[in-house]
Amino acid sequence: MRRLYLFLFFIAPILLQAQDITGIWQGHFRSSSATSMRSTVFDDRYRFEVQIAQHGKAFEGVTYSYLSSFFYGKAAAVGTVNPKTQKIMLQEGKLLEVRNSTGDVCIMTCFLQYSKSGDEEFLEGTYVSMNIRDSSNCGRGTVFLRKVTTSDFYPEPFVVKREKELKAARPPSTAKTAPPAASHPVAKPPSVASTTPPANKPAAKPAPGAPTPKPTTTARKAPTAPPAPVPPPMSRATVHNQTMQQPGNDSSGGIGRKFPTIVPGVIKDRENPVVKTIVVHTTEVTLNIYDDGAIDHDTVSVYLDNRPVILHAMLTDRPIVVTLHLDESNAYHEVVMVADNEGEIPPNTSLMIVKAGDKEYEVRITSTEQKNAVIKFEYAK
Repeated sequence: MRRLYLFLFFIAPILLQAQDITGIWQGHFRSSSATSMRSTVFDDRYRFEVQIAQHGKAFEGVTYSYLSSFFYGKAAAVGTVNPKTQKIMLQEGKLLEVRNSTGDVCIMTCFLQYSKSGDEEFLEGTYVSMNIRDSSNCGRGTVFLRKVTTSDFYPEPFVVKREKELKAARPPSTAKTAPPAASHPVAKPPSVASTTPPANKPAAKPAPGAPTPKPTTTARKAPTAPPAPVPPPMSRATVHNQTMQQPGNDSSGGIGRKFPTIVPGVIKDRENPVVKTIVVHTTEVTLNIYDDGAIDHDTVSVYLDNRPVILHAMLTDRPIVVTLHLDESNAYHEVVMVADNEGEIPPNTSLMIVKAGDKEYEVRITSTEQKNAVIKFEYAK
């Protein structure tokens, strides 16, 4: 049975066609910590709109997050798309607009999976977030988005431009407006040329008393384009997943731009020795993390290039599993294992099984509240 599953796993990406996710996506995100607050009266889902312009395996975008009249925020975003697995990683960057009365501002990173059902397209997955003020955990949760044709705000110019480029690049044979071939002769309406006298012959004079016909060549005035829609005025506070103002970035997002990364305090204020360097030939790496020894309530957080991928997870004899999607444009990536505590039996010890393609590596890690452990990944095609 395992062989059958593996066969299906490897054949499925071949059957999937690479899907461009350019466009407008709407839905919601929901914090996992809000489960106990759910009721028929209180809806804990934050509305979430993402506008994306994809170029190859990367994309630029903006995110809108809002909850009734309480929260509103807009941020630039960048991300990557794996065309084989159709997994998407989206990272918010520069804060473009925010209405805030209370609450902290946090960084959100989304790990999404593309799917399609009939004519409907979806992005679903999870997110993690970090407070930019003190690097504390802002929580995690789920994300659901559906592709739509209209925005609750206004289509971003770079998205409109990219949609036009994609439309122009489509082969004529894929145009849905081409009429089917007729099965029987169809009478054609008379053309303009058939009712217009030849240029070398004078036009026939109208009969006496007949009204003078209007010239057929009168140019029609092009309709005036409607003004661009203006986003509705809002008095909303900072949304749960927005990021702080970061210098050096313009409002366009920008393909390939690397937003300045905020170094979490638990990394900046501790020692960070490298315990192992691993050369990988794939951008998808899976970590399985166990407690290496007695189960004594050790908890850990894991960061990839200073961004959280696991926050405050307890180590047991069952693995914590996380899949990392490395940016192939960068040759080096760092995974930092942070001990949130040292459990009942110091120090914090763990076993990490790294799976990269057909290779597997074991890394035994010891970390304390003064010293982290760094695993470096060197990506080589």
